[in-house]
Amino acid sequence: MESLISVVLPAYNEEGNIALAVNTLTEKFRTESFHYELVFVNDGSKDKTWLEIEKAKSMDPEHVKGICFSRNFGKEAAVFAGLNYAAGDAVVIMDCDMQHPPKTVLKMYELWKQGYEVVEGVKLSRGKESAIHGFAAKTFYRIISKATGIDMANASDFKLLDRKVVDILRQMPERNSFFRALSSWVGFRTVQVGFEVQERQSGKSKWSTRSLIKYAITNITSFTSLPLQLVTMSGFFVLLFAIILGIQTLVRYFSGHAVEGFTTVILLLLFIGSVIMISLGIIGYYIAKIYDEVKKRPKYIVSEVI
Repeated sequence: MESLISVVLPAYNEEGNIALAVNTLTEKFRTESFHYELVFVNDGSKDKTWLEIEKAKSMDPEHVKGICFSRNFGKEAAVFAGLNYAAGDAVVIMDCDMQHPPKTVLKMYELWKQGYEVVEGVKLSRGKESAIHGFAAKTFYRIISKATGIDMANASDFKLLDRKVVDILRQMPERNSFFRALSSWVGFRTVQVGFEVQERQSGKSKWSTRSLIKYAITNITSFTSLPLQLVTMSGFFVLLFAIILGIQTLVRYFSGHAVEGFTTVILLLLFIGSVIMISLGIIGYYIAKIYDEVKKRPKYIVSEVI
């Protein structure tokens, strides 16, 4: 029996790209005689994205599946919803704006047929982006790479996963999930495929600088305890600084030269107080994440499936 390939396409305000994604992928897959399904996940879009998905379903009921969230839950939730509803022997996750080239899916499929269980799309270039955005992205992935021991410098959500990998990811109980890192962390027989990021065919990127910073903080804290280790390191740094300053003060006191400087005391208090407040903020953020996990609320709520 021919293998079924599921393509999961998270969509948030992508009304102009739904028909394009269906037409482009259908043309590629029919040329190769693939047995496939397209799983669109509407992440609480405010435009006509869901209507476009319904239209695509009515035009191609055999190959199109749609999941609609009750509100916006974020891309990570949309990806995992797609994994839950995908029925394929292999599952491809890609953006529906076609910045992930469909022709690369064919290369992924061939590598999967050769026995690879995780085929990762690796960016050969990051496409058009601002210098600040590029620097922030590199810094983020440097932190994640150091925390996980996995090189994620040019990682993306563009991946093909074997059914056994999908089933393991679905079993993970954590609510705050970072798919890009988890799909590498699980291991299995892995290979990488390079691709050039394509230009968006319609609409603009939904990622603002603020949302990217929030996304980075959420994923770093959900996947690694590195910020807590930095708190400990800063504590040791302040302790070392205090010991050195204390020795200097005692030496000057016993030599008859009392330390002058009310300003120095104030600056020290401000410095130590700042370190303490930042540390409490980081610890508090982790406690909030623990609180979210303990409540066991679902990652997403589905209002409709077609």
